[in-house]
Order: sequence, then C-alpha cells, then structure tokens
Amino acid sequence: MTTKIKMTHTFNAPRDLVFKAFTESEHLLNWWGPKGWAFDIKKFDLRPGGLFHYKQTAPDGTEMWVKFIYHEVNSPEKIVYTNSFSDEKGNTVRAPFDANWPLEFSVTFIFSEDGDKTILTMEGAAVSPTEEEAKTLEASQDMVHEGYKVTFNQLADYLLMV
Repeated sequence: MTTKIKMTHTFNAPRDLVFKAFTESEHLLNWWGPKGWAFDIKKFDLRPGGLFHYKQTAPDGTEMWVKFIYHEVNSPEKIVYTNSFSDEKGNTVRAPFDANWPLEFSVTFIFSEDGDKTILTMEGAAVSPTEEEAKTLEASQDMVHEGYKVTFNQLADYLLMV
C-alpha cells in the first residue's frame, strides 16, 4: 500500500488568481519553494507533457534541482504532475537528503471556489515505490506536510500583495 499525502489550504483570493500563481512563472518566482531559498527557473512549459525544471539554492549555497512533468492542466480547476529531483540537465536523480526517498512523486492540485476564497486540495503519492521508499515516505509525513504548509503560507502572503 502506497502512502498518500493529502492536505487542504484556504486562500483569501479568487480561484483564477490562485491558479495563475501556480501556472505563471512570474508568480511562482515569488513564493514557490522552501522559505529563505533562492529559486531559479530553467524551463517552464505548462502543458500536458511539458516540463517545469528549476533550481533551489539554500542560504548556505546548497543547490537542489527539481523537475515536474505535467500530465493535466485544466484551468482553473486542476493540475496533475509528476515531480522528482534532477540534475542540471533534467535527468532524474535521487533526493540529495535521503537515498531512500521515492524517485518520483505524483501530485494533484484541485482548486475549488468558496465565495471569494479558494480551497486548494493537494493529494500526492510515490510512483511505484520500493518497500524502502514507501517506508521512508511514511516516516516523513510530518516533514512533507510542514514543507507544503510553509509554501502555501508563502503563497497566501504573496496573494495579499498581488
């Protein structure tokens, strides 16, 4: 059985704006990723089969490359992609922080309207994990939730300025 991660976050912003924040690179540059890390986009091709490839740089200079392969982009309701760590050329590599981290992770974002607010539902799961990868993800639930929570809070703050 694969560990699934599910969480919701309510934004005080209309759905169209929240969706744009996820789908336009000029918005993503302002809020995506770990707090305090620099964020650079190498490629952003938002379409089924398209690639989002970026670098995150920690305050200590440590770099991590990440890529998304989009499977579904249904404006303004849904985004589905597979993400993985990568090298600068976009080749899939093991996570730099744990060799047993799942190689690929499937993510679905659902954007729902609630008056003038947006409810974002995120569901994620490892893609074909080994037994060890599944155990690692299961043991990392709190870390994953906290990472998304911080990122979504950064987006909430950014939306107040847009």
